[in-house]
Amino acid sequence: MQVFRQGMGFVAGATLAACAFWHALPAEAQEGPPAIQVEVAEVTVETVLNEVSAVGTLLSNESVVLRPEIAGLVTEIAFEEGANVQQGDLLFGLDDSIYRAELEDAQARLLLSQRNYERARDLYDRGAGTARSRDEAEAELRTTRAAVQLANARLDKTQIRAPLSGVIGLRNVSEGDYVESGDDLVNLEDIQPLKVDFSIPERFLANLSIGQRVQVTADAFPGEVFTGVVYASNPQIDVNGRSIEVRARIDNAQMRLRPGLFVRVRLELGRREGAIVIPEQSLVPRDQEIYVYKVEDDTARLTRVTTGQRRYGKVEILEGLLPGDIVVVAGQMKLNDGA
Repeated sequence: MQVFRQGMGFVAGATLAACAFWHALPAEAQEGPPAIQVEVAEVTVETVLNEVSAVGTLLSNESVVLRPEIAGLVTEIAFEEGANVQQGDLLFGLDDSIYRAELEDAQARLLLSQRNYERARDLYDRGAGTARSRDEAEAELRTTRAAVQLANARLDKTQIRAPLSGVIGLRNVSEGDYVESGDDLVNLEDIQPLKVDFSIPERFLANLSIGQRVQVTADAFPGEVFTGVVYASNPQIDVNGRSIEVRARIDNAQMRLRPGLFVRVRLELGRREGAIVIPEQSLVPRDQEIYVYKVEDDTARLTRVTTGQRRYGKVEILEGLLPGDIVVVAGQMKLNDGA
């Protein structure tokens, strides 16, 4: 059984294996007008895939631009551009001399505060000190502890580490550059898997569901098809384009696809087994109705049909024909009902 893909005029399926041949009545069997020579094909049964096509853009699974939280001089660059890095790897080091000095100062004051508190508590316990003195020493101890934590946090900001695993981009700074808080340093991309964003008309909303398959093609890889699965859609309809934004994940284990790549997307909305299909050239439009010439006992019978979707020169027949029927695909202009 072959697969026939249809919907919105975007299909990728095998062509109809039509049993086409030239059919003519033998001269000795003719009575009345001579036989008319036509080309015919057999009605076939196939699997019909409802599809909608769109254009989309590939996105990183996760993407960040690394920026410093503090100003400082770049003293270390610990990666090669375009390399894979792991979460937590050191990427940049900033000058930390001032922050180390602040930490040492805070630690020294903490030590003094700890001893003052211990003395004030001992005096209070022996009845030689006041509760106020003890409480003041305890407050000072807490303040200096917080100062040490703050100094440690500032010192940590001088080391910029990878927030996720991925491929590092092209850096914008060199060792010795002075950077301000918020300056762009380098981008980091997680590209396995990738995401693809695309939009489909709002009339397909009822057919859209999580888990549907997509097929993606790109001009960069002619003839290749990449597969993925829908995992999210925007709950807000685009009121300008009357469309739904859909997002799918695409496997990129070989790391060939890149974020930002323009792609063409085919979204499978459903499938129907046992669909009746004929060549599209069999159709004979008349008075806003669609007919075909069905061959019965060497006679052409004009038969009204109801059509479904069309794609790649084939059309689905919803009513009017059965599997195995023979229809005329060429020469209809010479025929009339009963010829």
